[in-house]
Amino acid sequence: MDIFTVAFFGHRYIDNPFRVERRLEEHIYRLLSEKEYVNFLVGRDGEFDQFVSSTVLRVRKRYKDDNSSLVLILPYVRADYMNNEEAYHNYYSNVEISYKASKVYPKAAIKIRNREMVDRADLIICCIERQHGGAWQTVQYAIKQGKSVINLAENT
Repeated sequence: MDIFTVAFFGHRYIDNPFRVERRLEEHIYRLLSEKEYVNFLVGRDGEFDQFVSSTVLRVRKRYKDDNSSLVLILPYVRADYMNNEEAYHNYYSNVEISYKASKVYPKAAIKIRNREMVDRADLIICCIERQHGGAWQTVQYAIKQGKSVINLAENT
C-alpha cells in the first residue's frame, strides 16, 4: 500500500479561522480523493492543532474515511493523556509518544517531536502568519529538508 504522510504545523492561535478552514477542507478532500492512503500527523499544542484534528475528522466522515488515519504525536506523556487515555484513542486513530523527545525538557521536546514529524512527512500543511515562533522554525526546517509546504495563511 502506498502511504502518503501529511504533517500539520501552525501558530498557537489563528487570525482568520473561517478562511483557513475552507482551504484546509479542500486540501484534505483532495488528498483523500487522490491518494491510496493518507496518514495525517498532528500535535495538540494549540488552537491550530485542535482545529486541524476536528477538520480532518469532519472531512473523513463526510467524504471518505477508509483510506486514512489521524495520528496524534505527543512529545512526552502528559497528565491529560494519562487521565483520559481512552478518550484520546477514541478520537484519534492512534496516539504516539516520541521516545527521543520524551527524554529532554518540555520546551526542547516539542521542537524534537516537530522535526520527527517533518522527517516522516511527504507534505507539510501549515498556517504561518508570522515569521517567528516554533511553528515558523519547524516550517523553515521542512523547507531546508526539501519538503513540499502548503501555507494556508498565504493569499493564493
